[in-house]
Amino acid sequence: MAKPVLDKTKRGWWESAVFYQIYPKSFQDTTGTGVGDLKGIISRLDYLEKLGIDGIWLSPVCASPQVDNGYDVSDYCAIDPMFGTMEDMDALIAEAKKRNISIIMDLVLNHCSDQHIWFREALKSRENPYHDYFIWRDGDASTPPNDMGSVFGGPAWTYVPHLGQWYFHQFVPQQPDMNWENPKVLQELYTMINWWMEKGVAGFRIDAIINIQKDLDFPSYAPDGADGLASVVRMVESVNGVGEKLQDLKKNTFAKYDAFTVGEVFNMKREELEAFVGENGHFSTMFDFSVNCLSDGPGGWYRNKTIAFDDFRRTLFQSQMECLDIGFLANIIENHDEPRGSSRFLPEYAQNEMGMKMLGTVSMLLRGLPFLYQGQEIGMTNCPMNSVEEYNDINTKSEYRLALEAGLSEEEALEACYRFSRDNARTPMQWDDSPHAGFTTGIPWLKVNPNYTSVNVALQEKKEDSILNFYRKLIALRKSEEFRELFTYGDFHPVLEEETEILAYCRSLGQKKVMVIANFGKESAVISDDFFGDCRCLLTNDTVRISENRLTLAPAQVVVLTK
Repeated sequence: MAKPVLDKTKRGWWESAVFYQIYPKSFQDTTGTGVGDLKGIISRLDYLEKLGIDGIWLSPVCASPQVDNGYDVSDYCAIDPMFGTMEDMDALIAEAKKRNISIIMDLVLNHCSDQHIWFREALKSRENPYHDYFIWRDGDASTPPNDMGSVFGGPAWTYVPHLGQWYFHQFVPQQPDMNWENPKVLQELYTMINWWMEKGVAGFRIDAIINIQKDLDFPSYAPDGADGLASVVRMVESVNGVGEKLQDLKKNTFAKYDAFTVGEVFNMKREELEAFVGENGHFSTMFDFSVNCLSDGPGGWYRNKTIAFDDFRRTLFQSQMECLDIGFLANIIENHDEPRGSSRFLPEYAQNEMGMKMLGTVSMLLRGLPFLYQGQEIGMTNCPMNSVEEYNDINTKSEYRLALEAGLSEEEALEACYRFSRDNARTPMQWDDSPHAGFTTGIPWLKVNPNYTSVNVALQEKKEDSILNFYRKLIALRKSEEFRELFTYGDFHPVLEEETEILAYCRSLGQKKVMVIANFGKESAVISDDFFGDCRCLLTNDTVRISENRLTLAPAQVVVLTK
C-alpha cells in the first residue's frame, strides 16, 4: 500500500515551533521555600524569549499530594499552593502571550490522586455515585484479581477491606486508574479540559494516554519480574480499541479549539502511527522515544545497556523515515522522566561542550518538533548522589531496592541510579554560581548538582562560544526566514551511512539543501563528498576545514552546510 502524502497546505502554528519544557518545582523559586513557583517562571520569560522558544510545556502545577511529583492530581481546576495561585497562572499565560510564547499544560487522564474528591467518595461505599469512576474487582484480601505488577513495582491492585474489593492502579496505589468506560468520567474530564482551553492555554502534553485502554477481563500473564508478577505493560501492548476513545476525546475537546496536543505514547503498534499523528490523527504530535528505549535492559536499571552509536544512528534514521509522509514527531534529548541526554547518548570522550553542541544540533534540525528541556541549553548533566536518601523519585528508590535484591552492592545500585534516575533531570536549574545556583534562597527540595559553579546561565551569558549562545544560534537558524520552511517541511535523507561513527543527514526542499554532519568518533574523520565543494557553512562548533571536496571533522564536531 502506498504511503499517504502529507498535505502541507494544512498548517498549524506549532509545526515550525520550538518548545521548552519547564519542571516548575526546579526552575525558579521566588519565595524561599526551596520549591520553584509560577512567579519564578514569569521572572524568567525574558530569558526564554531571548533563547527563541515559541511554547512552554509546563509540567504539572495542579493541586496534588506530590506522591509522584504532581502526576497524582487531587484537583484539576486548582493550582497547588506550593506553586502559587490561579491568579499567578493567569498572569503567566498573559505574560507569555505578550512574548508570543504559548503555554502547554500537562494533562493526566489515566489516573488521579487517591486524595481527589472522586476517589474519597468512591471509598465510602459500593453504592456511592463516584464508586464506578474507578476500576474495582471483588475478592478476598489474600488474592489479587490477577498477577499484574505496577510500573513502579508491587501489585497493580490494592485491597480495601471495608468494601471487600480491590482497585486497579497501573502506577502507585495513590494513583487509582479512572474508569474510561463510564460516560460520567469522560464528561467530567472533557469539561475540565475545555475549562482550561477557555482560560487561554494553547494545548496539552498528555501523560500515559495509551494506558486508558484496559482489558477488563484482566487475564493473568506469565511472570516476567523478579517479584513473580507480570508487568502491566503486557496488557497495554496487547489490548485494542484505544483509538476510539482518543478520537472521542479529540472531538469533544481539542478539535473545538484547534489545540496543540503532544501525546506521551509508549507501546503503540507501528501500524497505528498514521492514526496517532496523521492529518486526522488523535494528536498533533507525539514524542519519539525510540532512541531513549535503546538503553532498556531485560529488567531493572542495573541491567540497562550503554547505547552503541550504530544502534543510535540506525534507530534515529528509521524513526525519521517512518513518519516522513505521515506527520510530525516531537524530538527530545531529555525530559523530566529521563536522565540527562549528554550523560546518556554521548560517549565518555564526547561528554563536553563540543559534544553537547553536537548532540543539540543533530536533534534540533531533524524533521519534527524540537523539545528542549530546562538546563539542556547550558549542558546540565546527571547529578552524583552520595546515598539513595538524596533521591526523591519513587521509581528510583524502587529500582535501587531491585538492584540490591538482585545481589548488587549498594555502590553498584547507586551507580545504576546515577545513570538512569529521573531525578537527574529534576535537580534545580543552574542560574549562577551563588549558593543553590541562584534557584532559591532557601533549602532546595532536591540536591543541586555540584557542578553548578562552572555550569550556569550567568557564566555562559558572558562567553560568546558557550553552549547557551550556541543553542540561541541553532534555534535562530531553524527559525530563520531563509530556512524555516526547509527545516519544518523539508524531506529527510540519511547520508554518508558507509562512514563509521559519522551521523549525517540531508534536509531538502525544492532546490535548497542542508547537510548536517556529526563526528561521534574519538578520532578526527576525513570525508569526501561532492556536496562539500562550493558549500556554505551555516553553523559549527569548531573550525570548518574543507579542501577539494574533503571535509575534516574533529572529534565531537558538527557542521551544518548548504549549497
